[in-house]
Formats: sequence, structure tokens, C-alpha cells
Amino acid sequence: MVIYSESQNKIDISGVKLERVIGMEKFVLHLNEVDKDSLPYVGGKGANLGEMTKAGFSVPQGFCVTISAYQAHLEKGTEMDRFLTELDHVHADSLEQIRILGQKIRKSIEHLSIPWEVQTAIVEAWQHYGMGKAYAVRSSATAEDLPGASFAGQQETYLNVRGLQQLLDSVRRCWASLFTDRAISYRAKNGFNHRQVFLSVVVQEMVFPAVSGIMFTADPITGNRKITSIDASFGLGEALVSGLVSADLYQVKGGQIIQKKISDKKIAIYPVPDGGTLTKDLSLEQQQSQALSDEQILRLAGLGREIEDHYGTEQDIEWCFENGEFYIVQSRPITSLYPLPKITDNRLHAFISMGHQQMMTDAISPLGISILRTMFPLGKSGSIGSESSSILEAGGHLFFDPTELLFLKPVKRMLPRLLRLIDERIGSAIGQLVHLPEFKHPADKHVKKAFYRTARTAFRTVLPGLFVKDYAAARQDISHFMNQRIQETERLLFEVSGTERISRLQENLGNLILSVIRKIAPYMFSGLASKVLTETLVRKWLGNDERVHILNKSLSGNVTSELGLMIGDLADIAREYPQVVEYLQRAEDNTFFDGLCQVQGGKAFVKEFEHFMRQYGMRCPGEIDIANTRWRESPTALVPSIISHIHSLAPGEHRDKFLQGEKEAQEAEKQIISDVRRTPGGSFKARILSRLIRNYRNLAGLREFPKYTIIRHFDIYKRAILDEASVLVKHGKLYRESEVFYLSLSELLAVKDGTLDGVIQKLIVHRIGQHQGNIKLIPPRVMTSDGEVITGERRDVKAPDGALIGTPVSSGMVEGFAKVVLRPEDAKLNSGEIMIAPFTDPGWTPLFHSAKGLVMEVGGMMTHGAVVAREYGIPAVASIDNATTILKDGSYIRIDGTHGYVQVLEDPTSLA
Repeated sequence: MVIYSESQNKIDISGVKLERVIGMEKFVLHLNEVDKDSLPYVGGKGANLGEMTKAGFSVPQGFCVTISAYQAHLEKGTEMDRFLTELDHVHADSLEQIRILGQKIRKSIEHLSIPWEVQTAIVEAWQHYGMGKAYAVRSSATAEDLPGASFAGQQETYLNVRGLQQLLDSVRRCWASLFTDRAISYRAKNGFNHRQVFLSVVVQEMVFPAVSGIMFTADPITGNRKITSIDASFGLGEALVSGLVSADLYQVKGGQIIQKKISDKKIAIYPVPDGGTLTKDLSLEQQQSQALSDEQILRLAGLGREIEDHYGTEQDIEWCFENGEFYIVQSRPITSLYPLPKITDNRLHAFISMGHQQMMTDAISPLGISILRTMFPLGKSGSIGSESSSILEAGGHLFFDPTELLFLKPVKRMLPRLLRLIDERIGSAIGQLVHLPEFKHPADKHVKKAFYRTARTAFRTVLPGLFVKDYAAARQDISHFMNQRIQETERLLFEVSGTERISRLQENLGNLILSVIRKIAPYMFSGLASKVLTETLVRKWLGNDERVHILNKSLSGNVTSELGLMIGDLADIAREYPQVVEYLQRAEDNTFFDGLCQVQGGKAFVKEFEHFMRQYGMRCPGEIDIANTRWRESPTALVPSIISHIHSLAPGEHRDKFLQGEKEAQEAEKQIISDVRRTPGGSFKARILSRLIRNYRNLAGLREFPKYTIIRHFDIYKRAILDEASVLVKHGKLYRESEVFYLSLSELLAVKDGTLDGVIQKLIVHRIGQHQGNIKLIPPRVMTSDGEVITGERRDVKAPDGALIGTPVSSGMVEGFAKVVLRPEDAKLNSGEIMIAPFTDPGWTPLFHSAKGLVMEVGGMMTHGAVVAREYGIPAVASIDNATTILKDGSYIRIDGTHGYVQVLEDPTSLA
């Protein structure tokens, strides 16, 4: 029986009556009797207050009316089981249904008389602390103040409660508040079972504070863990929490007050003698005075750090100040902070999101993390097959740590510019960071020496590519190298098994990037360098000439573009056979090919489909995560792209468009060269520019080869790893092969040699829960090791009022209907639709032929979607936050890929 799973942030009582679990029927527990392990009995708030009481923090004394008391109260009613059955079928956004049902449940609970034995326990505790005192009565749910879900503000609190009848009524209303509209909706939305969430009530002696408020031991806005942020106002904290008053804001860092904002505190809430509270207007002098003195601010911040140290994580703390003493009335984890990569020193580090660079901001599996860290060649203190310390994991996402390089002047100057090509705000954020005092120290001499040695090697590597004459031979050479390495890797991994196979895989993986770069870089980077030089020289000699963008169309030798064209070929074959099209729309993966062969035209389609799979079956959306399902594993994932192609393009149109793009690029080249010849020194300039354009047109397409080669290797690695996983299943060490994706390579090695026997299933269960939590996280583009998120800035864009501003990545303007696509395997694009996507990678390429334009939430000039959009000649805008949420399916929009904005327009069909 699991009571609390931190990895899943859920309570599971499994239908067992709680007092039987405890072994006693205690309806009241005093705060000094409970601690953090008492959550199933007194809820999150009660457990935290008891924990702090035992730890010696100043907490108002009191007691908890336990979960057993709540259950005993509900057992007196006859309707609760029926109500809970109805709740099981309520959707989070069915607000009217929630309102009606919640009202019925609360009324039922409030009208039940509290069981005699529960009343007796409450009265005894009340008498113990003092019948004449005032009390604060607060709800404390079992699904509350958890590490991953705070549930803050879901249930009720009653202040300045006096007398037995007020106390009992407040307890009853707290129990009923478990079923407020917002609490029901929140549980439904976050997957908490209504039957497995219970309520305790915390009763504490009332503090009558002069000042109260909230303290975060990390800045809740920027995420900086070194900053304590304090909100303070006069009287009770309810005015602040309910938004009735703007509180003072104080921020403390390193024992110093770094910011003070004194607000106009027009009102305060105070207790009244007979019970309850009263809202009072403050005098003008008090409105504008500082609620806490500087000495008190620093003392409170120090107390916050002590509480954080006790819990080992950043805290959201409710506090009050009475007669010179601070009291803590609540402390919970801050659930909104993005987790930090682990570092081994106290220096300030910069972290850049790898997901934003690789166009996949989804959480990556533990094995996927291990594969990528092993593949990265820098930051290795051990063998080539060890994991890099230069890319680090946090929250299931990877971050590159460029800290050592940021001390180098050339890097400070060039890196922000280069990163702007990947993502405008990443480049801007790094540009801000390099000017901080922490990055103004001299660079490490060993790092400096290695950097310049690498730079010289890179220059010598790229330079020969500028003088390539036989482009076809160059592409053939690269293709031959790639196929040869693929064959060698397959031989290495499938001639052995067990620990030897995993060790070989690690070594092969560790060498992968270096071997690919050494072979392909001379051509690929010279092609990209030619592009940059071409655009620079055209701008210098001819001004801002838009024809230069046409040179991006239909580049030679691009394997990703060919993937898209082959999808079009498949669509053209399918459209000739209606039975094939009909079958594809109902096909299933396990019978995909067998079923095709049973329909007219199926065998012809299968022949071409198998050819496509040999070339690209190892690809898929999010392909950098080895755990993601490949097209060869799920052929039906390609069906929406094929069907969309049939609906949006005529037969052969995709090939015709590509040829037309080639012709347009050739014509643009002729015109540009002709115009350059007419400038001073034009003949010499024309020869230089002609050479650069030919280089770019023939070599830039090779930029897709490195990733294509890597993904082909990933396919071999995955087959080898699953082969080993099947053996582990046979030996009973894994229940199913897919569990291997929740292990690192070194852990897999340990499982194979028996080192992890006995703990492997516990580790996998923990990782699965952790990964489910990571899926919900949104990684920041750039952050520091202090936890501060650096958002970066955009360049100024001239755009209509109300337009969504992004980064222009493919020129042109187009209007059409928006089609939000969150996963390409679910997409059904129609002719004239503009694709709105979170990001794109090569697995999204089949959709590009059908799209009229492209809008992405992440990306820049050199990311996949931008590059393919330019090659296909469709306007595109990247880096518009929440585009897939803001822009709705079917809305009529205009995108300007030249200036970088998206505008929602009135549907022209509604004007007809």
C-alpha cells in the first residue's frame, strides 16, 4: 500500500480506512505530535506546521482535527458515495456542473452533526489550550503543499474564531470546503482522485499581528535562488492574499537589502473582539510607511533561509509579526521554480537550453539524456564513452554550460550573434550575461589555448570546402563515408552481446560527433559560410536586395528535403488507388503491410513505402530522444502527412514546385550577378559572388547530413539496447523491454553485470513518475546556476497594433486559415492552411509541402523549420511564445516572414 509517492505527487490510501492504518482512532493530534511523515493523517499544512514546531521554529501552538475525524463525519451521511461517483465523471472545465454538484456536497456536509466522539476530542483540545482564546481554523488536505502541486488557496480558512460553537461550525465548513468549485476543478485537471483526497483541520492560537505577509526564499519572478522576496502589509495577511491591498516588496540577497518598494497600503484587516475580522482604512501616514524596519526585514529573511535549509528546498512561507516576534503560520515548497542543473563549484554558471537549439522542447527520457550526454565530445574527464559535464540535465531537459568559454573575448563577441541565428532571445540573453562582473575575469589559460587550437583547426577544415569544384563527387564521398560508418557500427554491436555490447556502444557513441564533423564539416560549413558571405556582399554592393532570399530555394543534396519529396511521391501513388487511401485511414501498425497487400494497388504502394522506410524509417518527430517511436516502428504515423498531401496538392505538384524553386534560384543568381557586374570593379566582384553562390547552392544542403547520420546510428543503438532489454526481461530483471528507457547507459551496464539487482524496479518506478512530472515542465531558454531565468530581448519590429511579434525566418507575406499542429502524426492540413506548431524537426518535414505558411513557438534563422521554409519558399515566423494556444484553429491570419509578426484578421468568408 503506497501512502505518498513523491515522484507522482499523489496520495493513494487504496480504500483502507485511515484509522485502521494508524492502528488507533485518534480524532485529534497536537502539533508537537506530528511531523512531515504525518501527511496522510493531518494533511500537508498540518504536517508542515508540526514539522516546524518540532524543529524549534516559532509556530502558534495548536492541534489538528485528523483525517479520521473527517471520515467519521462523512460516514454519518448517506449521500457521499453517490456524490463521489458523480464527481468521477465531471470534467475540469464543466463549470456549471461542478457548481451545482459542489453546492450539494457542501450543503450535505455542513448540515451533518459532528459525531459525538469527534466533538469530545475537539472540546478536550480546545479546553487544553484555553476556552477564552481566539483561534485560527485552517483546512489541511492530504493533496496539499506537495513538492509538485501546492493546491494553495483551494480550501477555506477562518480567523479569530471564538467559542465552542464558532469553532465547531468552522471545522465543519473547512471539511465542506474540500468541495469548493475551484478545489473540484483543480483536482480534476491535475488527475487527483476525489475519493483519495481527505481533509484535516488545523486549529491554532490566533496571532494578532501588527504586520503579516508572504516570503519566498527564491525570487518567484526570475527564479533566482539567492534572492529572498518578502511581501508585507499591516494587519492580517488575508488582505494581501485576497488581493485587497498592494503589499510592500522587500528583496534580500547575501544579507543585504537590494530592493524596497513601499506601496500605498490603503486598508488592513484586523480581528474584532467578538470574533471574525474587520476591514479598516489606514491613515495617510500609515499607508505610505514601511511595514517592516530594515532590521526586521533582514531578520525575517534569515529565518526564511533557516526554514529552507531545514526542508532542503525553496519555500513559500506565510508569516506574521506580533510584539517583536515573527511567527510562521505556513511553509510549503515553491512549485513554480524550474529545477537547476547540478554543478560542483560556487561560481556563477550560464545554462543554454539544448531543446530550443534542437527544436524539441519536450522532456527527454533518462536513456535519451544519457545517450546525448555520452555523444557530446566536450567536458569529458574520463573515457570517450563517459557522459559530458558540459551538457547537464535538469527537469528532463538538457542544458549546455558555456561558462568556461564566456571568459574569452572572441566568444563574448561572437557567441551571442551566432546564437541569435538559432533563437533570437537566447542570443540576446547570453549577450546580457557576458557583461556581468562574474564573467569579466581572465580566461583559464588551458581553456584559452584549447579554444584557439580548435579555432585554427576549424578554419583549416572549412577553408578547403570553399574551393570544391566537383560537388557531385563531394556529396558522393560523404554518402559513402556515412554508409561505411553505419555498416561498421552495426557490425561492432551485433557481433557481441551483454556488457561488451554496451561498452562498445558507449565508445562508438562517444566518437560519433567527432568522426562525422571531421568528414562533413569541410563541405557543410563552407556552404553555410558561403551563404553568410553572399548575403553580406549582396547587401554591401546592391543594398537590401530581396532576391538574395530566393537563393535559399530547392538546395541540392538535402536529405531532409528529399524526405518530403518522397512523401509526395507516396501520396501520388496512393491517390491512384482509392482502396489504398481508404485502407490507410483505418490501418493499424501491427497489420499495416499485410492489410495493404490485400487491397487493389496495395503492393505497388508497399514497394515504394518500403523503399522510403529503408531511407528514412529511423526518423520521427523528436528523433533526438532515442525512446521516441520511429516511423519503422509505427508506419501509421506517416498516414496524416500522406492524406494531407493528397488533399492539398495536385499530382506531381511537389516535384514541380521543387523544380520551379531551382529555376527561380538560378534566375535570381543571374540577375544578381548581372547587377553586380555593373558596379565599380564589377567583373572581379561577380567572379567572387558567382563562386560563393555556387558553393552555397551545392553545399549548404549538406547541413542535414550530420544529424541524418547521427539518427541512423541511433536506430542501430536502439535495436541493440532493446535486444539486451529482451534478455533482461527473460531473466526477470525487467517486466517489459520499454523499461530500459528509464535507465542510463551506465545503469544498464550495471543491470547487465548484476550490480543493481534488488533495486532496479524501485529505480524504474521512481524514474517513470519523475518523467511524468518532467513532461509538464517548460524549460527556460537561458538561466544561471542561481536559478535566474534570463529571457532576452527582441529587436524592434514595425508591426500593426495587436500583432504577435516573433523572429522573421523566411521572407514573404501570406494570409490563410490557421491550423494548430501539436503532433505531426495527428495533423490533417488542408490546402491554404498555415501551420502553427510548437517547433519542427526533420520528423515534421512531410507536412511542409501542404503548409501555406509556418508559425513556431521556438526557433531562429538556422533552425530546422526556418531552413526548410526558406527552401520551400513559404513565409515563416518563429519564436512566438504560446502561439499554439493564442492562435486558434480556423482563425484567419496574416504572417509576415520578412518583418516577423502574425496578425489575426477578420475571416473574409464572413464578409461575403
